[in-house]
Amino acid sequence: MSEQGAKLIPNLVYEDADAAIEWLDKAIGFNCSLRVEGEGGAIAHAQLVNGDTMIMLSSERTDEFGKHFKTPDQLGTSTQGIYLVVDNIAAYYNRAQAAGAKIVMPLRAQDYGGEGFTVRDCGGHIWSFGDYNPW
Repeated sequence: MSEQGAKLIPNLVYEDADAAIEWLDKAIGFNCSLRVEGEGGAIAHAQLVNGDTMIMLSSERTDEFGKHFKTPDQLGTSTQGIYLVVDNIAAYYNRAQAAGAKIVMPLRAQDYGGEGFTVRDCGGHIWSFGDYNPW
C-alpha cells in the first residue's frame, strides 16, 4: 500500500471473517496484508488491499468497539454500501460471478455514465462496482 492510498477505509464485520477474507480474495481480488487473531481464533482485525484500495474487517465481537456493530445477516438488510471504481468492469463482473456472488443488480449501463453492477457478499454486505469515476 502506497502513501497515496485512500484516506477513507471501510470497516466491515462478518460472522465468519475467515470465510470473508477468502471470498473477498477470490471474488474481488483483495489480498490480506495484515491479520490479527483474537480470542478463540476469531479475527480481531484484518486489512485487505486491492491496488490503492483498502478495507478492514473483523469477526463479530462484544468488546467496547465491536458491541456497536451488527452484520447485515443479523439485521436482515444492509445499512451501507461500498462503491469500487474499476478499470475493467467486465472482468470484475465475471470474477464475482465465478466466485458465486449473489448478483443484486446485473452489469448494465448507468444513467450517470459508465457501466456497473452490484453484489451481496458472503456476509450480506452490498458492493457496487463501476467504471464511472465520480472524481
